[in-house]
Amino acid sequence: MKIARDIASLREAAARLGPLAFVPTMGSLHAGHLSLVRLARRHAGAVAVSIFVNRLQFAPGEDFERYPRSFEQDRRLLEAEGVELVFAPGEDVLYPRPQTFIVHPGPLGEELEGRFRPGFFDGVATVVLKLFNAVQPAAAVFGKKDYQQLAIVREMVRQLDLPIEIVGAETAREPDGLALSSRNAYLSRSERMEAPHLHRVLKAVSAGTISTGQAFDELARAGWNPDYVEVRRRTDLKVPQAAERELVVLGAARLGGTRLIDNLEF
Repeated sequence: MKIARDIASLREAAARLGPLAFVPTMGSLHAGHLSLVRLARRHAGAVAVSIFVNRLQFAPGEDFERYPRSFEQDRRLLEAEGVELVFAPGEDVLYPRPQTFIVHPGPLGEELEGRFRPGFFDGVATVVLKLFNAVQPAAAVFGKKDYQQLAIVREMVRQLDLPIEIVGAETAREPDGLALSSRNAYLSRSERMEAPHLHRVLKAVSAGTISTGQAFDELARAGWNPDYVEVRRRTDLKVPQAAERELVVLGAARLGGTRLIDNLEF
């Protein structure tokens, strides 16, 4: 497994491997990330994974400094999966000078997550485009847990005519339904027991047994600080018309000091 720290060595290694399927990550890898790697393997002859905690997508006061970093463990996990190439740049490689050119996703980036984390998707879209340009993959895999991110990346690729197949991967979950996330490590023992409640209320909304407003109130009564629980149409995350059936319910809420997101298609 080749570990590239700069773009020149990354491209040199990539040229020897042929078509790549790419999995961008911020590290602190778990079983959900490894499921993306296995899916990527089905879309190209070799797999590349990036590990980079992207400062641009963290607002002041968010958890950039304390975001879990575990490169040696991540390296071992990726090596065990047979990953051919790991791109692990420093900030001086991806941002050698102030990043004044920013990718702004437009109205889609200002809805849902973007409403509560202004500028978040500008940072996501900018770093993903930079990574795409560095790695030059044939395909890239993104998890559906970050549903809005997946939608934005797909639209960016479509509008900018990038020759990359975007593959969405189903959300990996714990047996109790909690979506796997690196931020789950922040949860206390009691919070971890409560955390699957978010999945349960989204499931109830998708089944039609409670409304989004009732789901929001139920989380608040259970000690959460919810940001939103909303139903959107899958294709573009716009508010659906009454007759539409291809839907997704999305939720975000803070439990103690940890903000969790989840969604369910229905």
